[in-house]
Amino acid sequence: MHSGILRARQLGVFLLLTVSLSLLVVRLLYIQVIRHGFFVKLAAGQHTVSVEIPSKRGTIFDRNMRVLALNLNSDSIFANPREIKDKRKTAKALSPILSMDERFIFGRLLRDKSFVWIKRRISSAESLKVKKLKIDGIGVVCESKRFYPDSSLACHVLGTANIDNVGQEGLELFYDKYLKGEDGWLISTQDAKRKLLESYQTEFIPPKNGLNLVLTIDEVIQNIAERELAKAYEKYNAKAASIIVMDPRNGDILALANFPNFDLNNVAKRPPDAIRDRAINDFFEPGSVFKIVTASAALEERVVDFDTKFYCENGAYKIGRRTLHDHTPHGILTFKEVIEKSSNIGTVKVASLFGAEKMYKYMQAFGFYSKTGVDLPGEVVGMNRPLSKWSGVSMYAIPMGQEVTTTAMQLARAISVIANNGFLVRPRIVREIIDDDVRVIKEFPQKDFKKVISPQTAMRVRSILMGVVETGTGKKAKIDDLSVGGKTGTAQKVEQGAYSHSRFIASFIGFAPVAKPVLAVVVCVDEPRPVYYGGDVAAPVFKNVVDESLRYLSAKNVGGMI
Repeated sequence: MHSGILRARQLGVFLLLTVSLSLLVVRLLYIQVIRHGFFVKLAAGQHTVSVEIPSKRGTIFDRNMRVLALNLNSDSIFANPREIKDKRKTAKALSPILSMDERFIFGRLLRDKSFVWIKRRISSAESLKVKKLKIDGIGVVCESKRFYPDSSLACHVLGTANIDNVGQEGLELFYDKYLKGEDGWLISTQDAKRKLLESYQTEFIPPKNGLNLVLTIDEVIQNIAERELAKAYEKYNAKAASIIVMDPRNGDILALANFPNFDLNNVAKRPPDAIRDRAINDFFEPGSVFKIVTASAALEERVVDFDTKFYCENGAYKIGRRTLHDHTPHGILTFKEVIEKSSNIGTVKVASLFGAEKMYKYMQAFGFYSKTGVDLPGEVVGMNRPLSKWSGVSMYAIPMGQEVTTTAMQLARAISVIANNGFLVRPRIVREIIDDDVRVIKEFPQKDFKKVISPQTAMRVRSILMGVVETGTGKKAKIDDLSVGGKTGTAQKVEQGAYSHSRFIASFIGFAPVAKPVLAVVVCVDEPRPVYYGGDVAAPVFKNVVDESLRYLSAKNVGGMI
């Protein structure tokens, strides 16, 4: 009896083992054969890792290969929340080191992910302190950070790139496709502790670094321009200010600056009014600097000569319901004196000799109805009406710079017509694109220049504008032992449909040397106080910038500029 029971138990155990073994075999067949592909992929996913290798963003150089923007290596902190046991303790430890809110870090650690950023582009001191904590699930990775050696220099030209090295403003945005490069990839195997096994790399795609920009900007002249503009901006409590220094022979922009400005390395603290590149984003009525167009048209159309006389009504000229005023009363002035002394009344009488159609023609020719085409993002063009929409009083306003709007960049191009023997140039700010081996990848040659006025007319206007500086309203632009030409402007701003008597734009546009100009400069100061005349506020900026820049170029004498 006992042997029968024993035999039955043995049979039961045998059957159980047989069934279990059969199930195990079936399971193994299922895993090894039917689900083979799935589990191979799962294993690969656990041990094979794809690592993105970021490319280096291209460097931005000035015309003399001085570095204006580059990338530096910087550590970033990341976390694998699934590996962190005490998330609250970890957040508390990181908070004072990274100067971050503990609740924010804790919120990041609560995410059910294997990778989250904690803080990117940290200082070396912060990185060292985090590493010393040796917290499982907290790691440090080296990234590339955009850096601007001169902080705020040429900030509106260079623009900004975000934390992922993508261009956001200025040249960083306009030429982003050249600067950003292409990221690479490393496909490798990692062990159970997620350490890369270098001997098991299966594929490597190297990154392609971004290309480099060589600008037309000269760092020295940019520094000079910013320093002198800052003086006027602060001295006259201005709302804003802009300056452009250009080579009128080819359109190369040697300096461009706006105030208020900002630190490119600390964009987060930039004030809202420092964002715009006012030299190309803002338009305004130019006032008397626009008289260079009226003077050019009159001479080109041969309706006047230097000695043609005009009665300037002793400072008050009644036209219908409107009375036109001069800032200083004048009697009889020659055409040359009308421009030198900036008589509004005389200028309007000059324009009446050639009429509205010719005025409109020269406005178009000087480029006031079109963008300059400068290679910077966001350029606007003034809101100027076509001839068919001019009013009955337009010819009493437009010749002296009212009812017409312009940008500082358009003014730079316009004064360059006078300086460049009558030819309109296209401003440019990037000369070429090169790779890391200094091979030229793309050039930006100047296109054919458009003739606006004859060389003879340009020379005669230069002579008049030299008189503006020598004996007229621009005396404060005069430079000892150097011939300088230019035009002052004091434009009333429009508020609530009428011209303001308290808000002005003071400006000066000019060139030097007069015989063969190599520099053209535009200075605009928005709402200076208490002094607001262009001859007092903007002309001294022009003088100092031109004087020091020409001395620098003469000493340097590179590229045949002088």
